[in-house]
Amino acid sequence: MAQIRIRNTNERIEDEAQVKAFLESQEVVYEHWNMEKLPAELREKFVLSDEEKAQITSIYDPEIRDLAARRGYEIWDVISLSDATPNIEELLKKFEQVHTHTEDEIRAIVAGKGIFIIKGKDEVGYFDVELEAGDVISVPENTNHFFTLMENRQIVAVRLFIEKDGWIAYNVDDPAFVKA
Repeated sequence: MAQIRIRNTNERIEDEAQVKAFLESQEVVYEHWNMEKLPAELREKFVLSDEEKAQITSIYDPEIRDLAARRGYEIWDVISLSDATPNIEELLKKFEQVHTHTEDEIRAIVAGKGIFIIKGKDEVGYFDVELEAGDVISVPENTNHFFTLMENRQIVAVRLFIEKDGWIAYNVDDPAFVKA
């Protein structure tokens, strides 16, 4: 279950209904997938073969196709990040830069944990969305945000895209962002 930390006030939102209501007020889509469908041997595996990635997309094919139909996504893949990932520090530097996209950024967390840092509306400022397995989030297009790993430094996620070229970021220099 996702949790929220509002950076300006350090307020935490942990109740499921309140998390959903807060994210909805920020126009962030939040859903949850059933992780019981994933075989036990893949639930804590963070170095995946192409066959294992294909197995994940096959298992969650109905959920992926439902999202794609509702939101216009045309391609999807599975990303796996951990300390075993080649060039992990360079990848994280790219992800940890405040940026926007010309399409929603949607991720379905299959294993591990991660945080989206999103610029909220009005006085909310930046807030953290701490995600774990089963959480599905869609950050609206043209919204300042970035993603990073949590202390476990391990995540597997399904990514969906409209753009055929996949993940395309437009970096933003936002003086309102203070790294916490």
